[in-house]
Amino acid sequence: MTPEELRAGQVLHVTSRASVQFVMRPILFRLIRVKDITAPVGWVYLDGYELDASGKAVERREILVQPAGLRLFQPANADTQRQRAARAAQNSRTAPQQRTSAKTTGRNR
Repeated sequence: MTPEELRAGQVLHVTSRASVQFVMRPILFRLIRVKDITAPVGWVYLDGYELDASGKAVERREILVQPAGLRLFQPANADTQRQRAARAAQNSRTAPQQRTSAKTTGRNR
């Protein structure tokens, strides 16, 4: 990526390609803005939020990175994620009942 391609709201996968500080623990980062601060040639300061695995902001951060090493995060199809979450919620509500009825059925035989 180039600094010109960076837009507020983008979710970036920040790895060691962008900065050595992310060698051990890459992060997902929701960009607020590219800061207007003088940085070394080939580097930019970004202001944004570090995201957890579910996409929720956990910490506001300012990071110094090489834009060429950033990757846009491409989540799985949002509809698929919603469907999986709905199925998981449904299964967690029905699972105890299914187990109970299976035990009951076993005793009646």
